[in-house]
Amino acid sequence: MYPRLPDGDTRVTQAAVDRFFMKRALRLAAKGVGTTHPNPMVGAVLVSGGSVIGEGWHELPGKPHAEVLSIDQAGRRAAGATMYVNLEPCSHYGRTPPCTDRIIQAGISRLVAGCRDPNPDVNGKGFETLERAGIEVSEGLLDEEARELNRAFFHYVANGIPYVTLKTAMSLDGRIATSSGESRWITGKGSRRAAHRLRSNADAVLVGVGTVLVDNPELTVRAVRSKVLPWRIILDPSLRTPLTSRVVVRGEDGKTIIVVDERIAEKRAKAFTDVGTRLMMLPTEGGLFSWPSLGKRLVGEGIIHLMVEGGGKTAAWFVGEGAVCRIEAFVAPVMIGSEGVAAMGPLALEALGDAARFDVVRCRRVGGDVRITADRCL
Repeated sequence: MYPRLPDGDTRVTQAAVDRFFMKRALRLAAKGVGTTHPNPMVGAVLVSGGSVIGEGWHELPGKPHAEVLSIDQAGRRAAGATMYVNLEPCSHYGRTPPCTDRIIQAGISRLVAGCRDPNPDVNGKGFETLERAGIEVSEGLLDEEARELNRAFFHYVANGIPYVTLKTAMSLDGRIATSSGESRWITGKGSRRAAHRLRSNADAVLVGVGTVLVDNPELTVRAVRSKVLPWRIILDPSLRTPLTSRVVVRGEDGKTIIVVDERIAEKRAKAFTDVGTRLMMLPTEGGLFSWPSLGKRLVGEGIIHLMVEGGGKTAAWFVGEGAVCRIEAFVAPVMIGSEGVAAMGPLALEALGDAARFDVVRCRRVGGDVRITADRCL
């Protein structure tokens, strides 16, 4: 159960034990990927005498929180135990009662947390409540890992709009298709599988109408297991999406949204709503939407993590709006040439100092391709 030690060394430090069980709590929390939004992903582990006596993770909004599930599993054995949880326990009434009340009632003596909950209703209040009850609280263990897991939630709480991941699959010279529009497949199977995993982690997948007209994508999760079906969102101010397109045909499941100009004629709109596709009406200026307006509407649908997979025009719009938080670029070792379709459309920049800058946080091989993960410089 404990971390491996050098031969003959029987010492196990408390710090090593704490890290071990916090990693377990993080793994449990990750089981809620794609199902907990707009709530954060939380995992909890209860330990007594070096053994796990209870554990759980938050699965769905309105369902019991991880802390409560671990206490229920442990029963009376929870008294005097240590709880490991990746996020500060809540101390307010929402859809469920405060977790701090159950922790205190169970007689837990120590709590080790990964990071503070940025929600103004919590944000340190949970720790204060537990400390007033005489519970020892340790905060900040594996803080970076805990924040990374719930990065979309943290962004949503701070800004009120979704966390945006821009995913692209391109050649070494930055092309996503040949001059004829052929793009299947630039990257290999490993990259495509990783891209579907990214989809499964998001609340919604978005493309522009140009991608629908050229590629007719399904925007579903394939090649990996997924508990939920992300929303399919099309940016289409003039409503050019064909009624026969795959995203509309699949719209009967109620998970397709086309974002259109609010001036679209009611008769045209009805043809789509009649087959189960939802239309989100927004004002445009110069044929373009406003990201703050769109972002707030998406949050209203419970979407706090948006994955953008559109072509160069859509990618450029999101970058130009300052909306992109993370880029996931899959780069194949092929050259297509300047006549190919560019991964990024015009950004109308004149000075290099105005360029959108990102920090590369990971770079690794995926089969024959390279996957680059970069976060926006703040």
